[in-house]
Amino acid sequence: MTETPDRAEITAALSEQWDALAQLVAGLDESRWRTSSPLPGWTVFDVLAHVVGTESMLLGEPLPRVDTDPRALAHVRNETGALNETWLESLRPLPGARLLERFIEVTGRRRAALAAIDDDAWHAEIQSPIGLVSYGRFMRVRLFDCWMHELDIADALAIRVDEGGRRAEAAVDEIEPFLGRTLVKRGQAPDGSRITLELTGPVSRTLHVRVDGRAELVATPDRPADVVIRLDSGLFARLCGGRTTAGEQAERIELSGDRELGQRLVDNLAFTI
Repeated sequence: MTETPDRAEITAALSEQWDALAQLVAGLDESRWRTSSPLPGWTVFDVLAHVVGTESMLLGEPLPRVDTDPRALAHVRNETGALNETWLESLRPLPGARLLERFIEVTGRRRAALAAIDDDAWHAEIQSPIGLVSYGRFMRVRLFDCWMHELDIADALAIRVDEGGRRAEAAVDEIEPFLGRTLVKRGQAPDGSRITLELTGPVSRTLHVRVDGRAELVATPDRPADVVIRLDSGLFARLCGGRTTAGEQAERIELSGDRELGQRLVDNLAFTI
C-alpha cells in the first residue's frame, strides 16, 4: 500500500482547495453557472455539485432519490458515474447561489469531521475509488479531484488560476502512482523501454519510468531514456484527466528520442474515470 500522506499537510491543503473553489464561483450569474465545462455533459454548476455530492456522502448522507435513470445518459460509463450523476440530478434545480451556500455548508462540516479524526482513523484502510487505501490516502485523492475540478471551472470560464503551490504538488503526487501502469497499459510502452517526463512548471519535476516486466518510477535512470517528453504540469494533469488531447495541444509538447513512442504515450495519458 502506498505510504499514507501527512495528515496536517493534506487536511490544510484540502481546506484551502475548498476555499479556492468557493472564491472561483462567487458572484457568478446564472448563465455563467450553466457554462459547459471540459467534462462531457457537465456545466460549471455540475462540477461544483459533484464535489457537494461526494463530500455529502463522506458525511454519511444517503444517496438522493431521482426520477431519471442516470445510466441512460451518454456520458455515464460506469456505476461510479451513475452515482455521481444521481447527486447532480438532485441538485440541478437549485440556483447557482444556493448551490454555493450548500457547498460552503457541506465543506464546513467536512472540515470539522477531518479535525476530529485521530491518527488511527487517518491510517485505517477504507474502500475508495482507487481501491482499498488508508483514509489519509483517500483524502489526497479527494484533494486531487477537487484540484482538477478547479481547473475544469477555470477553463470553462476562461479564468486564470494559480496552478502551483502545495495543492498542485499533492495533486501531481497522486498522479504519479498511476503513471507507469498508464504508459504500459494504454500507451503500450514496450518491455525494456526507458521514459522520462520533464514537467516544466508550475510543478517542476522530472519523472523517470523503467519498464522491465512492469513499469515503475525510479529516482535515477540506469541508461539514457528512449524518449523524453517535456510539457508543463498543468497540461500534464489535464491530459491525465482526459480534459484535452495531445493532438489539440501539440505545440505545447516537446518530444525527443523515439518520437513515435513518445506520441503514442502522450496520446494515451488519460487514466481517470
